[in-house]
Amino acid sequence: MIPRLLTFVAISIAIYFSIALGLIASQRPGPLPERAGLDFSEIVGEGAEPEGLQARSLKARDGQALTYAHVKTPGADELPLVIMLHGSGWYHGQFAGLARALRDVAEVKALTLRGHGKDPARRGDVDYTGQLEDDIADLIAQSGGGAGRKVILLGHSSGGGLAVRFAGGAHGPLADGMILLAPFLKYDAPTTRPNSGGWAHVLTRRIIGLSMLNTVGITALDHLPMIQFAMPRAVLEGPLGAYATTRYSWRLNKSYAPRGDYLADVAALPPFLLIAGRDDEAFVAEGYAPLMGAVTDKGRYEIVDGAGHLDIVDSPQTETLIRDYLLGLD
Repeated sequence: MIPRLLTFVAISIAIYFSIALGLIASQRPGPLPERAGLDFSEIVGEGAEPEGLQARSLKARDGQALTYAHVKTPGADELPLVIMLHGSGWYHGQFAGLARALRDVAEVKALTLRGHGKDPARRGDVDYTGQLEDDIADLIAQSGGGAGRKVILLGHSSGGGLAVRFAGGAHGPLADGMILLAPFLKYDAPTTRPNSGGWAHVLTRRIIGLSMLNTVGITALDHLPMIQFAMPRAVLEGPLGAYATTRYSWRLNKSYAPRGDYLADVAALPPFLLIAGRDDEAFVAEGYAPLMGAVTDKGRYEIVDGAGHLDIVDSPQTETLIRDYLLGLD
């Protein structure tokens, strides 16, 4: 009886791993179809290092050097520290205009997240799930955050999702407030349009296989790419093409978004301002308030008419709303 049981268990395990590995191997990244996606035309016009942003280096806890852009004016040490987190596939240059516009009400540091930018150690990958949060915590610590100085995380799209994740994690208490610009919450959240408006292309079979392996504690294949982004050819073939990241590994993608129970991360948010464009191609602007308001009363929700997903960052109304939020901090 026991030998038969052991044989059954062994066969079941072999079948489980065969299915998982087969699913992973059956789907690989490839060329994406030409289709309408997100419009990058308004955010690539200033060059790689826009005027007014000073590129600096952050030494993370593992010794890796990461890049951030710094905007500071005299007396900024007395102002809130705003750390900006860019959207998927891009880098700190996304915030050039907004960072300059806020320099009189905040000290701004726009971080190029690990795995991104012009010369990352490994493009589209991190060492472990949660490493992006550790990097943000390192930047806060090295910037003099805490000790009575307000620290605000500002994130756009996936960067907004990362800010939400940060709030629900071990480092959450380091942030006194959040500014979320059209944040990604989860692929099946009511706020998310199919494929994020044509931007995200998920390798579904590979995700299922990797999920199966992770369920039993096997993470050896977490470096494999599992999502691609429809970055416009005009960007890839233009002067900023070297800054684009078009695919993410399993562990980077997990690190860049709220956890599976995303509403638990939402519930952990400090007082926050959420801004989305009514014409957002990736997310449903009207859906944030009822969804997030059901688990927290700390949010203020604003919808900007005429703004899409990417141009919400540089909308004049966005700047006005953020100024109001920062000036209203206790």
